[in-house]
Amino acid sequence: MKLLIIEDDKNLSETIRETTEDLFETEQAFDGEEGLFLAEQNIFDVIILDIMMPGMNGYEVLKELRKINIETPVIMLTAKDGIDDKIQGFKVGADDYMVKPFHREELLLRLEALVRRAGGNLKENILSFKELKLNLKNKTAEVHGESVKLNGKQFDLLEYLINNKNTILTKEQIFDRIWGFESDTSTTVVEVYASNLRKSLKKYGYDNYIKTFRGLGYMLSEESES
Repeated sequence: MKLLIIEDDKNLSETIRETTEDLFETEQAFDGEEGLFLAEQNIFDVIILDIMMPGMNGYEVLKELRKINIETPVIMLTAKDGIDDKIQGFKVGADDYMVKPFHREELLLRLEALVRRAGGNLKENILSFKELKLNLKNKTAEVHGESVKLNGKQFDLLEYLINNKNTILTKEQIFDRIWGFESDTSTTVVEVYASNLRKSLKKYGYDNYIKTFRGLGYMLSEESES
């Protein structure tokens, strides 16, 4: 799963990255403007967002995200413990709130709770769609106990589709999520991998759940096209 940390204290940001590295692939932003730009790509599963930052603060970042209907779960961080700050955070769309300094175990528990609420399971590292199960720890897939052969990027694409089932993901979102903003390849690679993923799932009938929206992107639907 993918985590975005928006925190101007680089030491704290690095500590959070190290704390969560067994569970998440992490991107870091060190000011509000950069964080907003990354979060607007809508490719993250959870965002950790500091409130007090120079320029654009955390409240402003979150307000802009919710204004454009990006509903990624957000944990806000603050050095203040006042009820007014918490109220303001929840009003602009925060899902949780942590006061600095905090314990590593508490952060992990709160992240796990947010992911579980969104339909994932960090503790067991299992992601399911009908009878298709992905083991996120060892990157294997199976249907009814039978192994499904997927290469690394196919697995990542399927994981992303399952995490966002019934939602259209643009080719740009998929590309940024799986290949990264700085990749030298182009978005046409998404079409190649989507086609190969369908071929890998065809034996089990799960290719029919992946819908193509021409010129736009892909969606994993609860309803089979067959």
